[in-house]
Formats: sequence, structure tokens, C-alpha cells
Amino acid sequence: MGVGYSGLLAETELVPGLGNIPESCAARVLGYLDPPEICKLGRLNRAFRQASWADCVWESKLPENYQCLVKKLFDENPEDLCKRDIFERLCSPNRFDGGTKEVWMEKRSGGICVSISWQGMKITGIDDRRYWNHIASDESRRPTTELGFVLCRFHTIAYLQQIWWVEVDGNLEFQFPSGTYSLYFRLRLGRPKKRLGWQISNLDQVHGWDIKPVRFQFSTSNGQQDMTQCYLSEPGKWVHYHVGDFVVENPNSPTKIKFSMTQIDCTHTKGGLCLDSVIILPKLVVL
Repeated sequence: MGVGYSGLLAETELVPGLGNIPESCAARVLGYLDPPEICKLGRLNRAFRQASWADCVWESKLPENYQCLVKKLFDENPEDLCKRDIFERLCSPNRFDGGTKEVWMEKRSGGICVSISWQGMKITGIDDRRYWNHIASDESRRPTTELGFVLCRFHTIAYLQQIWWVEVDGNLEFQFPSGTYSLYFRLRLGRPKKRLGWQISNLDQVHGWDIKPVRFQFSTSNGQQDMTQCYLSEPGKWVHYHVGDFVVENPNSPTKIKFSMTQIDCTHTKGGLCLDSVIILPKLVVL
């Protein structure tokens, strides 16, 4: 019995487990996984933990032009950073253009997303308090998609009380990775306020948006353009109005985009509108 037991014990000790997997093999396995799964599996044992920091695992998860993004957003040499650090920093919100624009990377798809605050746009009458107010709000910083990323982290929104002529213009120059992107205006009818700790909307000043449609349009430096017209609806709720899509073919050249929102029919006033931002997302990212 003793001899048989000892033999069984010795045989058991020779059976390889996950702890015996070479780091190079663990890295090859991790390369097929999504970033959240890589981080989760990295807690399994030492081999997977070390492999989860390997550059060969993370380089395929980064945008094709990540080196340009690192130089623009971090002002650092990408060769001085490990690929996982670059991935994590790109996934965090990164401000540029004086803090009026923000870029981040969606973790699962690796898609680059950009948000442009109303403060980075030219808005008719924005400095006249008879027309527009600047409202501090934490609503614009809440996650609003099933994927869990935050659409916008700006601390204020622009609220239109009443005006005859609505005109909002903006532009962006950015080096997007190759792909198809969608552009949205993020708007809301009604002034947000809190009552007994609950976020509600005051709709008293909402008027004029059901008489004539609002025109949204954009154009790019390589000749792409789109335009849509619609009536603003769904009071009390943030709505993303889809303006159109554009295609980026050259990731090594900046794409210049001009966009606008207008309602210039002066036969009636309009008011009660919140303007948060313009959002540009990879088309596959669903709001």
C-alpha cells in the first residue's frame, strides 16, 4: 500500500497545470482575448500576470495610428511607454484644444471617440444672458450607453431660454484611425433641475421646435458631407441627433470636419433647449 501510494503521489506531482505554462504561450492565448478578459485572466497566476503586460499582447489592441495619438495627447515618445500603459491612458478621457475637446478609446472595440463641448463652438448670442445661460450640471458626466463608457465629461451645458435665430458652428481637426464614423449633436428639451434628490426637467420655456425643423450638417476636408432636418422631440431626455457618417481612409493624415446646427426661421421664437456637445463615434458603437 505504501509503495502504491508513493507512486501515485509522485505521478500526481508530475501532472502539469496552468502554473507550468510558459509565459510566451500564455501571451499567445491572451492575444486572442478582449482587453477586459486579458486583465481578468492576468490574475490567474504568475505566468498569465507577466504575459498580460507583454507588448505583443497589447499592440494589436491599439489603434493603427496610436503613435501619433500618443504624441498629440500625451506629448511623449511612444517608444518610452509600454503598450498596456498606452492602452490604459487612451481609454481614459484626454482633453485637448484648451479643454474644449475630449478623446477616449472604447475598451472592447479599440475605437476612438471624440466629444466637442459647446464651449468649443461658435454660438449666436451665447454671451448674452437674455438668450443663453451656462448651467453647471453633473448629468453630462454620466455613462449613457450599454457599453458603459462616458459620452461627455464637461462640467457645464448651454441652456437657451429664448431666441429668434439659432446658429451653432464648430470644427475639429483630428487624426482618426481608418474606419467609418458617425457624428451626433447631444441635445435636450427642458432645463434640468433637482427636486428631492431626483433629476427632473422644467419644460416651461420649451417652445418653437415643433413649428419648423432644425437643420444639422457637416462636411470634411476630403469632400464628404451630409445633412439632415428634424423636429426636436422627447422633452426631458438627452437625445443624440444623428447628422451623418464619414469615412477615414488615411490614418496618418488629419481629418478636418466642420459641423453646424441651425434654425433661422425668424417668424417665431424658440427656447428651452440644452446643448451639451457634439459626439463622433465609430459607426459600430451603438448609442
